[in-house]
Amino acid sequence: MSLTDFRGELFRPGDPGYPAAREIFNTRTAGATPALIARAKDAADVLTLVRHAAERGSPLAVRAGGHGVDGTAMPDGALVADLTGLTRIEVDPATGRATLGAGVLLGQMDAALVEHGLVVPSGTVSSTGIAGLTLGGGIGYQMRRYGATVDSLLSAEVITADGRVVTASPTEHPDLFWALRGGGGNFGVVTELTFEAHPVPREVAAGFIPFPLDQAPGVLAGLRDRLAGLPRELAVVGALTACPPLPPVPPELHGAPVLMLVVVYSGAANRTDGVVGALAGLGRPAAVAVAPVPWPAANRMLDVIAPPGRRYYSKGGYLATLDDEVIDIVVRHTAAAPPPASPPLPSTVQNLWAMGGAISDDHAEDATAFSREGTRWLWETVTEWDDPADDATFTGWLDGVRADLKPHLRSNGYVNLTTDDGPGWRRGVWGSPAKYARLVTAKTEWDPHNMFRHNKNITPQP
Repeated sequence: MSLTDFRGELFRPGDPGYPAAREIFNTRTAGATPALIARAKDAADVLTLVRHAAERGSPLAVRAGGHGVDGTAMPDGALVADLTGLTRIEVDPATGRATLGAGVLLGQMDAALVEHGLVVPSGTVSSTGIAGLTLGGGIGYQMRRYGATVDSLLSAEVITADGRVVTASPTEHPDLFWALRGGGGNFGVVTELTFEAHPVPREVAAGFIPFPLDQAPGVLAGLRDRLAGLPRELAVVGALTACPPLPPVPPELHGAPVLMLVVVYSGAANRTDGVVGALAGLGRPAAVAVAPVPWPAANRMLDVIAPPGRRYYSKGGYLATLDDEVIDIVVRHTAAAPPPASPPLPSTVQNLWAMGGAISDDHAEDATAFSREGTRWLWETVTEWDDPADDATFTGWLDGVRADLKPHLRSNGYVNLTTDDGPGWRRGVWGSPAKYARLVTAKTEWDPHNMFRHNKNITPQP
């Protein structure tokens, strides 16, 4: 099929709009030069692209939000399907269903849904795309209350490698639907997603509780010991990082290593003081900067420390428990972290996500490709900097942290939050060998020639 039928925009190297079309979140792959970026106007354009690639035996990369940590949305020499124009949002308040185009960003989704008092559990940076987040699983501030993003997915419209448009749901192509919920972009191009949305207050309590680093062991141990009793409406992340210059924090702590409890509470307003007070009471905080804010503002409060256009490298893993040795490792490496490359932006952040609740307890492991078996904590570390000359400094530091933590990490994990660690890692990150075999079967059925290989790739059977 000729691209003369394509109605969107086409960008080739040298075209005036090419540099802007080429930009994605992580600049570590900025040297790659896609041969053609095709910005689709609608799903029909995507179908044209897929059929064009199939006729030529060409792989096809997919760019939606462009937030993937591996930067695989813009590979060198590739044909790229750009979905950023697919931004339709349709909300049915009567049924609580929300249908979103694959180019919708989380900030856009949150703004549209909160008008109806609704939320789809998702990520924590507003420029993230809903499609890529969902296909990898999806965690965030609502996961303890409502589960992972994939747990709310009702159906997906998919352009398949053989040039068909299909709907994947529990009753239509259930094997594909299972694989899409965590298996990434391995199985086709998702152009639209329909979710069950859930009630959320228009205003929630959100903010930060910073503690000097010497208090981190005691505070984290106290949080661990209270995890089972935390309300499901509470999200809390222990972030170990250089303290940003928050107005309530004493100036002497600005830039110093701290443990920052990131807090979002969407439960009953009359319980907020007690919930926040219990967290502050785990130590002697430098400040308690938690206040009522609109839900969309709460879900973008980390935007300031995760801007697009920097060099990013991340690793993550599940922990069955947050034992004292793990706490010692993360605190020790925080104290020895390289200084910020561009103050006041931090360059290293170790996040310890308190899981449990709906994401851990309410959904069977084999219900989705996304794995969550045996986890109560998620360790996630992100490094960010600007100068390629600093690559070894930041990647080396993070590799050292992960090496020390590796004996404590489970083999399964959350694929979206870690840079690809290779075939061995991929065989374990989705859980049991049986689950991986099921993913290989789905890949072989839906993409036998590996057209969709620019991702954390599952190789089809020959």
